[in-house]
Amino acid sequence: MILTVLADENIPAVEAYFGGFATVRRAAGRTLERAQLDGVDVLLVRSVTRVDEALLRDSAVRFVGTATSGFDHIDLEYLTQHAIGFAHAPGSNANSVAEYVLAAIAAIDDQLERLLAGGSIGIIGYGVIGRVVAARFTALGIHCRVYDPWLAADTIPHCAALEEVLACDVVSLHAQLTTAQPWPSFHLLGPRELGLLRSDTLLINASRGPVIDNVALLHHLEAVPDQPVVLDVWEGEPVVRPALLDRVALGTAHIAGYSLDGKLQATRMLCDAAKQCLGLAGAAQSRNELPMAAIQAPARLAGAGLVRSLLQNRYDIVQDDALLREAVAAEPSAAPSGAGFDALRKGYRERRELAGSPVYGLESQEQRALAHALGCETVDGRAQV
Repeated sequence: MILTVLADENIPAVEAYFGGFATVRRAAGRTLERAQLDGVDVLLVRSVTRVDEALLRDSAVRFVGTATSGFDHIDLEYLTQHAIGFAHAPGSNANSVAEYVLAAIAAIDDQLERLLAGGSIGIIGYGVIGRVVAARFTALGIHCRVYDPWLAADTIPHCAALEEVLACDVVSLHAQLTTAQPWPSFHLLGPRELGLLRSDTLLINASRGPVIDNVALLHHLEAVPDQPVVLDVWEGEPVVRPALLDRVALGTAHIAGYSLDGKLQATRMLCDAAKQCLGLAGAAQSRNELPMAAIQAPARLAGAGLVRSLLQNRYDIVQDDALLREAVAAEPSAAPSGAGFDALRKGYRERRELAGSPVYGLESQEQRALAHALGCETVDGRAQV
């Protein structure tokens, strides 16, 4: 029996992974409607699609998968009540997000130098992504403080109170969005918490927009204009407040986890889960190993200079910032639709991860150790052009 899969138009390689046992249809995730689910067995979405009774009522959908780590856009209770299988893709984009955070730090003033010279990073949220972020910074020798009240303190290395985390040199948010008590992450950072930040602390949000009260953040930045802030996610996206974008150091269109490697991993994970849920024989085809372009490290670079060079070889965060500012400026101020924001995500360029990349030309143990901490493989000799 051939199944029918309806997939968000921005999830890659669905045809390659599901094509052997299903017909694949595509749809725009943000405008998906119930009528489009007629005859659909498997629904694959991203965070822009709310999956609940209004969307699924009286449909034949038997499995829902989201190509994201978080699933606050999914009504799990409804799925359970109607025996609809579910899977998400935890960790598929974790390397991508970790490298985004590093790229943001490396792009702003001397933030990277300060961290490598004994600074500290506070991490809010210790799920799959938070753990990878913490591991990457720990490998670089940077002290981490972690806040996640939903987990037992003895399961979190360097567990700290929220106030201690906010006192770090960099604060990076990776919490799932929830309104559940007793520790809702919705507006976790409001006026009081933002007021605890030092004026030179770099604040990064690559989780969900409403984890920070964006109105409070705007007021805070009006009062503390030199506070460095990087936002990849926005309360109310795809519409971005121009006044807030004007005041952040870097702003991007919810693309922190958008590496090609992470996207393909998510599709494979959903295919595996769908086959298991629906009782189909065999696993998903093995992930196609995309060859990594070799990196020839610049001679004599070390420390922050080497880390910055390797990061920039794979990802230019400043380019994404410029693209978002251009898209928001083109929106009609009276009735912004967020179309430019969505267009940036839909047409996002092919971005490869640094982790797993072969790096040539590193001679000292210090250089090699830094490359290994970033997940790279070090190779003797020179890269082949």
